[in-house]
Amino acid sequence: VQLQASGGGLVQAGGSLRLSCAASGRTFRNYAMGWFRQAPGKEREFVAAIRWSGSTAYYADSVKGRFTISRDNAKDAVYLQMNSLKPEDTAVYYCAAGRPIVTTMSRPTAYDYWGQGTQVTVSS
Repeated sequence: VQLQASGGGLVQAGGSLRLSCAASGRTFRNYAMGWFRQAPGKEREFVAAIRWSGSTAYYADSVKGRFTISRDNAKDAVYLQMNSLKPEDTAVYYCAAGRPIVTTMSRPTAYDYWGQGTQVTVSS
């Protein structure tokens, strides 16, 4: 699976962005999809994930209620709607595809394919 993330940019605190991740190659709907982020000097951290059917989504506590992950299997795409952005959301955001189980949804090592990342910068 090849993944291409887009939609990042510079936004003021309280604003919104919508990230997109386009997939190609292997059958997209066979994979769970996740969004991770990495700020300078920090480890990559889990943001959100969604099962292959789109029926269940998982969120990091830090983004719950502000971010929404969704997918469109007909378009081989996954999205991350980010609202009420905060300066601490500033990071490079990566989409990933894999077959994690419920207990490993938040682990980067559970994902096999990664996009190139898109920069999100939130100014205060």
